[in-house]
Amino acid sequence: MKGNERLAMSGSQISLRGIKKSYPSGKLETHVLRGIDLDIDAGDAVAIVGPSGSGKSTLLNIMGGLDSQYTGKAHVAGQDLDQLNDRQLSLFRNQKVGFVFQQFNLLEHLSCQENVAIPAVFAAGGVADPQGRAHAALERVGLGDMGPKLAANLSGGQKQRVAIARALFCQPEILLCDEPTGNLDSRSGRQIIELFTELNRNEGVTLVTVTHETRVSEAASRVVSIEDGLLQSGAVAHGDPDDAPDDDDDDDDGGDDGQ
Repeated sequence: MKGNERLAMSGSQISLRGIKKSYPSGKLETHVLRGIDLDIDAGDAVAIVGPSGSGKSTLLNIMGGLDSQYTGKAHVAGQDLDQLNDRQLSLFRNQKVGFVFQQFNLLEHLSCQENVAIPAVFAAGGVADPQGRAHAALERVGLGDMGPKLAANLSGGQKQRVAIARALFCQPEILLCDEPTGNLDSRSGRQIIELFTELNRNEGVTLVTVTHETRVSEAASRVVSIEDGLLQSGAVAHGDPDDAPDDDDDDDDGGDDGQ
């Protein structure tokens, strides 16, 4: 590895070098990522944008240790992911990163607090007072009084807040978000964007978000564009969710968001 690459990987919270990913397609290969070099510092808020099929979600999965079938070097939160076995990757995902997806992936027969505490089941050595920690995570997302409520009875915006609280349960250094506002109406989506901004600015959580939505990318401090598996830009965008248009007249998604 070249000296400047080693320096970059030691100084960045997320550092990717020469990341390539392909899938077999008959006798051919479909190339999804074609050699991505990317550095993200601690406390950054980065939006990854690009057309469908450009490799955005694949790149996010590699950062989070969900996909280990690639070539190149991935250094995330002090770990060389390409050197970790399955058990070590599982521990990394549990302790170092939190995931937020477009689908909320809640167990609807469980309460909010029980859903948030699920990562304790997989934590090495267990978690002291998991229900207390789950309640604290719900308070961080503005749902401190919703712990006993069944997930099935929540609005879309509330479900995504519970999913974010679950992602925060193990106090990760990094949040990786894949289209987190894709299933929300405009009002709930704006509230989730504001929550992410607060977590990033006030608590220093590193935020990496894959999105098609301009309102999400405008709230990031940096926008990275991917097209045909190649990095196109790393421009700085000075967005602020407070500048978003007023959507108060839009229909909500079936309930208040615990505000």
